[in-house]
Amino acid sequence: MSKETPTPSNPPQPVPPPTPMPPPVTAVQQPVTPPPDVKPPQQWIPFLLGALSVVFIVVGIVLVLAFTGEGQKIPFLNTDTPTPTSTNTPTPSPTNTPTATPTSTPTPSPTLTPTPSEPFEYTVEEGDSLIAIAEKFDVDLITLMLLNNMNNNSTLYVGQKIIIPAPNTKRPTPTPLPTVMPKGYEIRYFVMPNDTLQGIAAKFNTTVDAIVEANETLEDAFTPIYAGQILIVPVNLITPTPTPTS
Repeated sequence: MSKETPTPSNPPQPVPPPTPMPPPVTAVQQPVTPPPDVKPPQQWIPFLLGALSVVFIVVGIVLVLAFTGEGQKIPFLNTDTPTPTSTNTPTPSPTNTPTATPTSTPTPSPTLTPTPSEPFEYTVEEGDSLIAIAEKFDVDLITLMLLNNMNNNSTLYVGQKIIIPAPNTKRPTPTPLPTVMPKGYEIRYFVMPNDTLQGIAAKFNTTVDAIVEANETLEDAFTPIYAGQILIVPVNLITPTPTPTS
């Protein structure tokens, strides 16, 4: 028995030849054309620098004006302290102010120093003089001098104690002279009111020329003398003339 070869139901199909692959296509980069209103970076950089320069120039001018101006400030340079807003205060128009007529102030009457009824002690103050003290207490100047053993040449000092006589006090009697005085004996004479050189010479039996020669303050016989002055008098230079009896 022969074996039979089985017959396939689908006969083999012929295999087509392989399809060749197309060569690779190299991409060519085409230049991109910018929109007509957009400028390339290389073109707008100069415009940017120019704009910045203009800004800096404007800022510089503003700063110069701010520093040179009177009280002007730039808002972005202000400090945190708010600047008070100046307001225009209307200046009041001048009005006619009536002129006040000065009133006369009555001068106060000087305070009168009470007149003492008896002598009292007084302390010399600054600016005092014998004449001023005599006028202050309304007393006789010669009495004030004789009571305090002073004369016109006496010097007062602050704090000195002197006696102020009462208004009716009589002038003290001058120191009595010696009863016997040799010829040319010099005395110190207190000039009294109404005294003259001729009267003093006659009183002490001397001459006017002798009195003038003894005193440097007298230039000649016509030099005036005054109360309270001290004169040196040389006595008994001439023989007194006896007074005729009736």
